[in-house]
Formats: sequence, C-alpha cells, structure tokens
Amino acid sequence: MLSAEDISVPKGYQVDVFAKDLSSPINLIFTQNGDMLLADAGVSDGNGKVLKRIGNDFVTVAEGFTPPVTGINWFENHIFVSHRGTITIVKQNGKKQDILTGLPSHGDHHNNQVIFGPDGKMYFGQGTATNSGVVGEDNNWIQKYPFFHDYPGESIRLLGHNFVTKDVRLPAEDSARAHTGAYAPFGVPSNKNEKVKGIIPASGSVLRSNPDGSHLERVAWGLRNPFRMKFDRRGRLYATNHGMDERGSRPVANSPDEFQRICFGAWYGFPDFTGGAPVTLPQFRPEGKAQPSFLLAKHPSVPLAPLTVFPPHSAPMGFDFNDHPDFDATGNVFVAEYGPGRPAKKHTRGLGHRISKVDLKTGRIEVFAVNRSGYRATYTDGGGFERPIDVVFGPDGMYVVDMGINKAGEGLVPHTGVIWRIRRI
Repeated sequence: MLSAEDISVPKGYQVDVFAKDLSSPINLIFTQNGDMLLADAGVSDGNGKVLKRIGNDFVTVAEGFTPPVTGINWFENHIFVSHRGTITIVKQNGKKQDILTGLPSHGDHHNNQVIFGPDGKMYFGQGTATNSGVVGEDNNWIQKYPFFHDYPGESIRLLGHNFVTKDVRLPAEDSARAHTGAYAPFGVPSNKNEKVKGIIPASGSVLRSNPDGSHLERVAWGLRNPFRMKFDRRGRLYATNHGMDERGSRPVANSPDEFQRICFGAWYGFPDFTGGAPVTLPQFRPEGKAQPSFLLAKHPSVPLAPLTVFPPHSAPMGFDFNDHPDFDATGNVFVAEYGPGRPAKKHTRGLGHRISKVDLKTGRIEVFAVNRSGYRATYTDGGGFERPIDVVFGPDGMYVVDMGINKAGEGLVPHTGVIWRIRRI
C-alpha cells in the first residue's frame, strides 16, 4: 500500500502521491505549452510509449518504440523519443520519423534521453556494451548479437590482455573455452599494441547533432553509462554516470557512481579509471580475484575527475537543477538514486532508493528524501520509494518518477510505478 508518510523529507516539505498504477515510467517532462508528458520504457509489455496527462489520467499519444525507451524531450513542438538504437521525432500530427538509427545499443547500456543545448544542438549520452570493456559470460545478448562489442571514441592501442571463459556460444555440455580481448567480439583475442580505430558514435560517449540528426559528432567519451544529462543556467553540461560492477571477465570492485561535468574533447577514463582513479589501485580488486589491470597501452589523456561520487551501486539517474528560491537554494542539484540494479549480496541501509541533493560548489551530497526505514519499500513492506529514476521541477513542486517494483529474475512489475510530488508548505 502506497504511503507518502513513509518518506522522510526535511521540515517544511510535504510528499503526496501524484499518480500511481503506472508501468515502467522512466522520464517526465513539462513542455513549453504546459503539458506533462511521461515516457513508458516498455520493458513490462514490449511496447515503449509516450503518455500525456489529461485531467487526472495519462493517455497514450505515441507507441511502438523499441524497449527500453530511455527518455523523451520536447523541442520546436515535436516530441523526441530515445529508444534502443534509435532517436525518433513524434510530430504534432502524430507521425513518427526516425532521425538517428544504428546507435550501438545492443549491449548492457543504451542511447539515453536527448537534451537541447544553448547552441541549439541535440545532445545525448550513449552507454557501453559491456561492464568494463570486455564481452563475457555476464552479457546475455551474445547469442543474439555475437559480433557486438564496445567501440572507442578515438583510436587506441591495446596491451593485448585476453580473458578466458567458457564459450557460451556452444551447447552447455561443451567445455570449450573462449579467449576474448578488449573492444572485440566475444571469442576474438587481442594482440599487444593492436590498434582499434575510433568511431562516431562510440560506446560510452556524449554525442551531439543538429535537431534533425544531421552532423553527428563526439563531445566526450570514456564514460560507462552517461544516463542523464542537463545544462544548468550558465550553459554548463552535467551528467550522471554509472560505475563498473563486480561481474564478468574483468570485474571491478567498489567502483563509485559519478556526477560529472562534461567538457568538450575530454576523456573520462573508461575502461581503465573509475571515479577519476586507476582500476589498478588495491581498493578495486574483487575479493578472491585478480587485480584489474589496464586494457589500453596509452591513455588518451589524464581523465577528468567527477564533481562528486556516489557509493557503488547507488545508481544516480535523472536529476534537475533547482531554479525556485521558494523551494530551496537555487543551483542545487536533486538526484534520483535508483539503487542496486542487480540482486545484491546483501541489503544495505543507506544505499540508493532516495533523492539526494548535491551542492555544485562543493560536491557535497546530502539526503533530501528517503524512506524512513532506509531501505526500498518492498524490503520492509513499506509504502514509500521503490525505484526513483527521475526528478523534475514543475510549476508546483518537485516530481519524482518511481519505476516501481523490480523483482529479481522477473523485472519490473506492471502497474507499480508511481509519480510522487514534493512541495514546500
């Protein structure tokens, strides 16, 4: 049972349930016309959608997008929909037009929500195919896309490290082993000093183009999954970026999640750095496993350090800058933390499932809204936050999109998504 009272907020604020019974809501926007639009990722029923708030209900205004829809936006009276491998415009008459296709989104991460900059350009983040640069047994898409892998943003040379795993392309009873190198398909080894050509669009990059999809170019790269981006009032670009996991052929322990300022031409360290630090440091070694080593023979540059880092697996997702002085200090950033995406070895109080506030000047993070229990709602049979994934300021407060219940092995449960509203009283 939903209960806004199960969510703790600072004195002087109030939480209420704005909408409920939603299926895989992932992103909310307000158009310049004052309409509220909601993206349905489509992972519950295989049908990505755009919904519009009419009265007290959401109605479908466009559908048929390839899951997952990762975000929507509004520009020049058109809806821009980001879905797997594609960016599509929905025109005022309802007609759909694909403006970018073939984006490298067959792997673990995808092309994310588009935004529009002060220069009139369209920007978006493109996630990586893998956890840490090497295709392995943890990538369940190998059978469907056996030749897919990560692609660098500029030409690189490899150290030639190869990783040996079971050959998952063969029947389960077959004991054959596969040797896989970095930036290569599963089962394809790499050689010392091998050159891999950079491409546009690259994995783990920030890209921009004209609003019609033309003149696509790289802004930055070396990010694992720049899930959500926004410009602040001064025209500076920021992004949430997810750290590496302790899984696959090249597991990395204790990799923090990041809040990054995106600078043109910069490299952010993936796959050899995390949180601005090299993966060769002892704290990144998984218990009982080898110390991660570098994959690149020479790094493009010194990676830019994040503005701040979140604990590993906090999963910072959507965020918004506060421009309402009657709500809080202007310029502070409010971030939705989804929490661990994969089944955790243990439940950790104080990790994810909350809204945090980041001071842009200092990078200091403080909790703004969190379940009183400190855990996701279903873990304690509570009625508060489950999977917060977006934060947007509207005309009457802060809106928090909560994707709903995500069961291990089953995925998101339909009709459990919520939109919460937080207002100053």
